[in-house]
This record gives sequence, structure tokens and C-alpha cells, in this order.
Amino acid sequence: MEIAGGVYSIGQTGRNTYPSGYSHAYLLKHGQDLTLIDTLGDADGRLVLQQLRRLGQPVRNLKQILLTHAHRSHIGGLAHLKSLSGATVYSHVWEADIISGKRSAQPVPLLPIRPLRVYPQRLGLALGAGHPHCHVDKHLSDGDEVGPIHVIHTPGHTPGHLVFYWPERQALFTGDNVVTWPRLGAGWPGFQLDEMQFRDSLQHMEESVLRIGEHYDQPVSVIGVAHGEPITRGATERLRFVVEAAQIGRFAG
Repeated sequence: MEIAGGVYSIGQTGRNTYPSGYSHAYLLKHGQDLTLIDTLGDADGRLVLQQLRRLGQPVRNLKQILLTHAHRSHIGGLAHLKSLSGATVYSHVWEADIISGKRSAQPVPLLPIRPLRVYPQRLGLALGAGHPHCHVDKHLSDGDEVGPIHVIHTPGHTPGHLVFYWPERQALFTGDNVVTWPRLGAGWPGFQLDEMQFRDSLQHMEESVLRIGEHYDQPVSVIGVAHGEPITRGATERLRFVVEAAQIGRFAG
């Protein structure tokens, strides 16, 4: 589904909702090149490949894969898509050795916390759900740019969590900082490795987007969340609502 000019949402629905938690990846078309943000949890990358076929794009046109962080629901298809396309893989340095299989991701506590519909995802992280390993080619830091995409480092959910912003297309890709499934909120409660850092990062994300957006004179019109349907109406206002709710420890939705 095209949610903005050259921005396509690729989502897991129906029987694929578990264990990936209604995950979404995003395919960006800039000129003749394609950039993918996250790869969903399926090892065969089939939903991404289906989207490429619908667009009439050969997989070799996929030039870059940007990763928000190293949880299975975001990197499951990475190794296969990298092998088919030869795309350059980017992540924060802290996530890179998890993606390559040299280190395990930190588990989250098993204690059930509402909303209970996300408990299968909690269980998967607690038990260390594996993924096909893949080398990361380049490391990203706060303030970097990959073509037209601006990089914002937002530690808290994981230490190397990244957000991506394409100001010309008014599109923000928040990873697990914002979710719309099973309801709107600042991530899933109890999934953050450092809750205070996570809240600070949300403010940094919003401030960075406002600063970059002012330079381009463009507000945010769509938010590509990693879990749930993207936000395509009232994006700036809903982002502010989520950030404010997080500061008082309340799930926004």
C-alpha cells in the first residue's frame, strides 16, 4: 500500500500477526533506487518480494536496507533479501553484532503486562527468538543521512534503536517507539530495556523531526510504525499526543 509518494507499507496480517506482532516494513522509492526499512520476521522475505513484483521492480534495485533494531520481527528476512539483492545493510553499531549472530539480544521480563495481546511477542523476546544471521555493512549514528533519509538515534527500547525521517515525503519511520497495534501508544509497555532513556528519546525524536522539518518547511504527514497500521491522518498531532502520554507513563490509545 502506498502511504505517501514513493513510500510503500508492507504488513503482516491475519495468520502472520503472531509471533511478529502485526509487523510492518517500508519500501522507499527514490529515483531508480529502492530502500527498505526493516525486513519483517519471515526468513524468506516473501512479503517484501511480493511488493517488489507488484511494483515491477527487480530485486537488484533494492540498494539499501536500513534497520531500526535487532529484534526478530524486524530482521527475519534480512539475510535472504541481502543475498538476493546485494543491498548495503545499515544499523547502529550496538545492534550490528546481534544481527550478525555474535551476541544475543537482551531478553525482556516474562511478567505479563497489558495489553496481553502482545504476550506472544514478550515470550519470544524472553526466550531469545533467533534469526538468520547477516553482516552489517555500515553503521549509523544520530544525525547521519543515507540519501534523502535522516537518521535519529533513539536508545531505550534497545540501546541502538534508530528512527528514519524522509522530510521531502513528510514520512517518519518510528520503529518500536510508536505502535498502533493493538492500540496507539509509545511502544508496548514493559518492552523497553531502559524506560527513562526511552522517554527521553521520544522527546529527542520529536525535536529532531521538528528541526529537520523546519529546514524543509514540511510537517510530518505519515508515520510508519513497526507494529500496526501506519498513521496517515493527523500524524503530527498524534505524535505529540503519544510523546506527551509517555512522559506521564500512560499508554496513549
